[in-house]
Amino acid sequence: MFNDYYKKLLNQLSLDYNCTPEDLQAKENIITTSKLNEGRRSYSPGKPFLQMVTLGGNTVIMADECLHEFLQQFVKNKEGHWLFELHNLIELNDELKKYGYKMNPTHHMFLPSRKVVPDGEFQVKWLYDSEIACFYGDKRFPNAIAYPAPCPARPDKIVCIAVKDDTIMGMAGCSEDAPHWQQIGIDVLPQYRSKGIGSYLVNLLTNKIIEMGDVPFYGTAASNIQSQNIALNCGFKPAWTETEAEKTEDKKSEDEK
Repeated sequence: MFNDYYKKLLNQLSLDYNCTPEDLQAKENIITTSKLNEGRRSYSPGKPFLQMVTLGGNTVIMADECLHEFLQQFVKNKEGHWLFELHNLIELNDELKKYGYKMNPTHHMFLPSRKVVPDGEFQVKWLYDSEIACFYGDKRFPNAIAYPAPCPARPDKIVCIAVKDDTIMGMAGCSEDAPHWQQIGIDVLPQYRSKGIGSYLVNLLTNKIIEMGDVPFYGTAASNIQSQNIALNCGFKPAWTETEAEKTEDKKSEDEK
């Protein structure tokens, strides 16, 4: 299962980072020019100023051309995956400050490696597409669905809710971040955590996406061990790490004038 999804990942990241599948597995680090390719995932408005990805070997950096001279020296004689270490990210962040940008946190991304049968007996409710609208702006679910409002670039497609009588205990949802690529998010309310609800919902939703013929994927922060354990419990496996630059508040204010 993982190998099939991994091949699809190489093709998707090639669109996201304006490179080739071979670039993602090269020995040397690769620098490409920012471009909005059709079918790419998009997490910020407009053309990315910088974003970088590693599958554990080299790193591919897609960036505005004004950064290329610096980046050529930045990646020189460095193993790609080490570019995501803090001291390197600080060096990169210092350069980005000159242009009114800063680095975002890194995102650790997972793909399914095996199908897991959900373990538990929780009552669930399914919602699709426009049925999800009633939950937008609900502070309880910032990860399961777009918050605070729907995102046209990454529409929420399916929600799976665990309920007890009429009380919601948790929600897993997926957004279509690229055609047929469904990113899963999970929120379990504090009083219902550590009961297996998160893994149960993510399992159900993952299997639903697989049955649809789409690709389920999962992302979390390096320090979010609980979320990573949910991914592992549900048959996911670490597949890639990525990060990107975003405008500083001062830069955003200037652009809005």
